[in-house]
This record gives sequence, structure tokens and C-alpha cells, in this order.
Amino acid sequence: MRFFVRKRRQMPAVIIVALIDILVVLLIFLLVTSTFKQQPALRLSLPESSQAQKSGANENPPLIVSIDPQGNLRLGPEASPVTVDQLRADLLNRVARTPDMKLAISADKAAPWGQVVKVMDVAKEAKIKMVSGFMNEVKKP
Repeated sequence: MRFFVRKRRQMPAVIIVALIDILVVLLIFLLVTSTFKQQPALRLSLPESSQAQKSGANENPPLIVSIDPQGNLRLGPEASPVTVDQLRADLLNRVARTPDMKLAISADKAAPWGQVVKVMDVAKEAKIKMVSGFMNEVKKP
């Protein structure tokens, strides 16, 4: 009689460390790619008004000074070309009429930084309290 000796098979092992690593990577991926929508804590039903105005409706829009890549200055929505001296005189006249005037500097990303500083100096000289600026590609009129 022949006895068959069975080899004992090992139980399949699950490597927990590798599973935890994969789960952590998936969790990080989900957290990074998710967008969270903020829910208000209270749901309010606000009354409506027929006389309400949008905020900022009665405020004056800022005067825009544009600076193109060559350093040329343009003033206002009509983008009329001005020099630094003309800009100084114009800003002084406008501030005399409206003391709370705001100025926005719209400079091209390739504009000379010296021109931006000159416009800021002129605005400070004219005592303009609110000066904002942004860099972008200024379109030629």
C-alpha cells in the first residue's frame, strides 16, 4: 500500500501593508480631486424690496489708466493717449471735482515697470486714496 503524503499547502496570505498603502493613495487622490460645496448653516428666506439697489450701484467706477507694452499711457474708457505731464494735470483736475475718485492701472504684462511706478507717483501726488492695478494683455484700440 502506498501512502500518499500530502504536502501541506500554505494558506494564501494577504499583505495588509500593501493594501493600506493603496488605500491611502486612493484617499489622497479623492481628497485632492474633490470639490467641496459649502452649505450655508442656516437657510434664510429674505424679504424682497422693490427699492433695493445692487451694492456698488451708486459708486463711481474707477478711472482706468492703461499702459501698453511700449510704455504708452492711455486714459479713460475712450483710451486717449496721454503723457505723464498730461496725466498729472488731468488727475489733479478730476480730484478737484471728485475728491473720492478711484484709479485703476491696467498694465500689459510686458509694460515697463518704470511707467507703472510713474503712474502710481502721479496718483499719489494728486492725492488719490484708492489705486488698484492689474496686469494683463492690453488690447490696442
